[in-house]
Amino acid sequence: MSDTPRRPPLMPLDDALARLLAAAAPLGRTEPVDTFDADGRVLAQDLVSALQVPPQDNSSMDGYAVRSADVTAAGVELPVSQRIAAGHAGAPLAPGSAARIFTGAPMPAGADAVVMQEDAESLDDGARVRLNAVPAPGQWVRAAGEDVTRGRAVLQQGERLAPASIGLAAGIGMASLQVAARPRVALFSTGDELVMPGAVPPEAMKPGAIYNSNRFFLRALLQRLGCTVTDLGIVPDDRAATLEALRQAADGHDLILTSGGVSVGEEDHIKPAVEQLGALDLWQIAMKPGKPFAYGHVRRAGGGQAHFMGLPGNPVSSYVTFLLLVRPFLLRLQGAREVALPSLALRADFTLDKADRRREFLRARRNAQGGLELFGNQSSGVLTSAHWADGLIDLPAGQTIAAGDMVRFIPVRELLA
Repeated sequence: MSDTPRRPPLMPLDDALARLLAAAAPLGRTEPVDTFDADGRVLAQDLVSALQVPPQDNSSMDGYAVRSADVTAAGVELPVSQRIAAGHAGAPLAPGSAARIFTGAPMPAGADAVVMQEDAESLDDGARVRLNAVPAPGQWVRAAGEDVTRGRAVLQQGERLAPASIGLAAGIGMASLQVAARPRVALFSTGDELVMPGAVPPEAMKPGAIYNSNRFFLRALLQRLGCTVTDLGIVPDDRAATLEALRQAADGHDLILTSGGVSVGEEDHIKPAVEQLGALDLWQIAMKPGKPFAYGHVRRAGGGQAHFMGLPGNPVSSYVTFLLLVRPFLLRLQGAREVALPSLALRADFTLDKADRRREFLRARRNAQGGLELFGNQSSGVLTSAHWADGLIDLPAGQTIAAGDMVRFIPVRELLA
């Protein structure tokens, strides 16, 4: 009988994500930012409107403001008593008259409808108007407060701000917004095989050397999630160098994110180094690609600790685990309420005969017929698949796909836009 201890079973992805989110207590740091610069940030407090929008009834068309009771049939002619442009208030509308009005201009007191100019004829050089349509009360009128009422929370704490959110905030007079401070992330890669683009020309690359692509897309993903990134470069496959990099990364950072070195080979030093300086809380996930994912913490020399996440070295594995595990974790650190990846039920226009023992995330994209096409090579080393695809098919363990089946599709490209 072998004395080698059995490895624990791989952790299901949903269980791993639940544990990560439970550990991701919001950082609590907030800061004011100019509303112009708030795109993508997480709101730190409810935004309550001090006014109603629009502030008064206004016209949604160029035309003529009237009392609808004065226009009982098409062809009615009325004197034009005033002209009201946007940004200017008119006088009360006298019974039996009309006001020339323009889009966005406040409705004069007494008027309850607008006849658009296409249904009107100006007479006597604008002194009178013939109205060729009978307006209903409220026609082409935007009611005061129909967008926002005074005292309403138009945006809530934990919302991740988007362009429409920013416009809404500006519409109630907010020149600045209180948002969650940016998470501070230390990023480094491990591996003697890694070379930075520009350091060595392709024709001079040594056998076994590869350019470090992970460092580039991980930094971009972090920045898109609102993080401040400290790039610590490439750490060689050496225990002492790995320990020093982790100590340096823990100081002044909320999260240490690494790629490579989290497997169980003799040159994989991340796992034992983290365990020496802190602890690993989970390791190896039942997913493909991305099994060798690690989470834990590293103690800071001055007290406290930094979260640690170790991603696989294969680029697609690193990319997918970031989307599925790191992204929601970072959003939760910022206090975001919605962290789940959206998904769609779409038709597979391909066949996949071979089932995998693990839950699999396949690189696919939508076609002109509304179905999904599969990238031909699903290897975790083929980063072309992530560029070609616009999303991931979430395929449960042990399942195959027949053409015409409905599958769960995560629209990654839209999510990262």
